[in-house]
Amino acid sequence: MAENAAHLTAIMLREAQSPADYTHAASEAHCLVIGPAFGLGELYKTHLNAALNAPKRCPFVLDADALTLLAPLEHKLDPRDVLTPHLGEFKRLFSDLSNDDRIDAARKAATRAGAIVLLKGPDTLIAHPDGRAVINTTGSPFLATAGSGDVLAGLIAGLIGQGMGSFAAAAAGAWLHGKCGQALGPGLIAEDLPEILPSILKLLAQETGADAARA
Repeated sequence: MAENAAHLTAIMLREAQSPADYTHAASEAHCLVIGPAFGLGELYKTHLNAALNAPKRCPFVLDADALTLLAPLEHKLDPRDVLTPHLGEFKRLFSDLSNDDRIDAARKAATRAGAIVLLKGPDTLIAHPDGRAVINTTGSPFLATAGSGDVLAGLIAGLIGQGMGSFAAAAAGAWLHGKCGQALGPGLIAEDLPEILPSILKLLAQETGADAARA
């Protein structure tokens, strides 16, 4: 906590130590990311369940350790939630689903979870419980680096927190994440992705005319 507070001057921090802290956060936030460097074991499962069962809770982006804690997934989540597994996490969550047809697998997983599933890979798939699916066309093999998926989870949560629907946010977040990877190229690290994002958003605004509309 102290180390992060000393280095991340633009990020506001609040420590969560008890299940009640997680329940409170889930009830008052616009969106929560749970998973990256979260921790495994009964203590963290208790914290995760406290957040998931909070009354009138916000949507979650569930990644990394949270997916492992939920595996195998045996109950439905909130339809606004987004799960972001890579193939290994997907197999743990939905062990009986064949990955021969990744689009079909993602759709079935989303239906079972009652939530949006973003299946990472060379062609990242975003599936909605109602059967809709999007194949993301941006990306780079250089995104396969430690922490890159955590940035993706943060991008999606940031869009949801600003009012975008979860399915659109998952698709837009994957697209932006891929564009950042393409722009950076070889040698990128996860910390590079947020640094280049403003330039990607600026180009997008210019291409869509959004910058002119604001003028």
